[in-house]
Amino acid sequence: MDLTYTEEEEAFRAGLRAWLSRALPQLPPKPDPLDWPGRRAYDTAWQRMLYDAGYAGLHWPEAAGGRGATPTQHLIYLEETEKAGAPYVGANFVGLLHAGPTIAAEGTPGQRARWLPPVLRGDEIWCQGFSEPDAGSDLAALRTRAVRDGDDYVVTGSKIWTSHAEVADWCELLVRTDPDAPKHRGITWLALPMEAPGITVRPLRTLAGSAEFAEVFLDEVRVPVANRVGAENDGWRVTMVTLSFERGTAFVGEVVACRRTLAALAKTAKANGSWDDSAVRRQLGLLNAKFTALWRLTQWNVSEAQRGGGVPGVGGSVFKLRYSHARQELFDTAARVLGPDALDLDRDLTMDRLSSLSYTIAAGTSQIQRNIVAERILGLPKGR
Repeated sequence: MDLTYTEEEEAFRAGLRAWLSRALPQLPPKPDPLDWPGRRAYDTAWQRMLYDAGYAGLHWPEAAGGRGATPTQHLIYLEETEKAGAPYVGANFVGLLHAGPTIAAEGTPGQRARWLPPVLRGDEIWCQGFSEPDAGSDLAALRTRAVRDGDDYVVTGSKIWTSHAEVADWCELLVRTDPDAPKHRGITWLALPMEAPGITVRPLRTLAGSAEFAEVFLDEVRVPVANRVGAENDGWRVTMVTLSFERGTAFVGEVVACRRTLAALAKTAKANGSWDDSAVRRQLGLLNAKFTALWRLTQWNVSEAQRGGGVPGVGGSVFKLRYSHARQELFDTAARVLGPDALDLDRDLTMDRLSSLSYTIAAGTSQIQRNIVAERILGLPKGR
């Protein structure tokens, strides 16, 4: 893999840096982290700025409204926006990183025309309705029912850990349309309008005090058949496309952020004397090696996705597995470097440490990722 940059790529980097230097000072102050309507407004305003400048959906195909950028340009974009301290996708992450790419890959021309432009402009927010109280890691065990009634599906059931449901316009929803089929074969992927009658949203508060997740209850909610992405009962295959984006590219920007955090942590260690502890130096060096390797793995995965038609492969599970644990190690080390200051809830590092605890569960548990790696990459037999 050639890791050098061409003149064209360096010109792209220079243009992006110049635009960021002009655009970022125009942003209003960040809203309170617990103010999700305010955060939605802030995040979508930034998304509109990206859209107007031609950076929205940079790596999406041109046919889907994107710029058709190369994998290397996409990585340059992620690296430079993170280094500049630009806002993350925030409330719009499900639409931009999961639902949008899935619709681009699996949707009809009409569906792409209806849903993708509002995502890229920041006009509409999506949430993810996959997990259920009894179907988290075993996602195929979901029980939310959808019964066909003319031109609609009538949906009844509940979802949990639904990201940003309280501010979302749409939900990528998995439902069971054939209860008699094997559990992986009776699932359908629907786009659910969140203003439909019969939907109740109940926010969930996390360990960090935030409420970006919610329970969603569906009581005979009518969803047009036209909102189905893919064929009826083919939702598991479509879901694997969604999850490949979630595990393969959704955390890319965070690797850059972790490398910046690691550099800042080393400076703090030198300033407060913890650098004198050889065990701390050894751990910081090991983490630097791990995140450097993760960045190279990211480059490889994105390149593989480009060769595979834009859909990440199972290599995303390798990345997700290693990144989840490396992130936890990073913030455990941060607690060691900070000492008693690590208990200060007003510190970003403290809140990031609390957040890191969820990473070995979110987007598929580490146990699930190990099974995927064992069965689909190494070719090992399934466990009994």
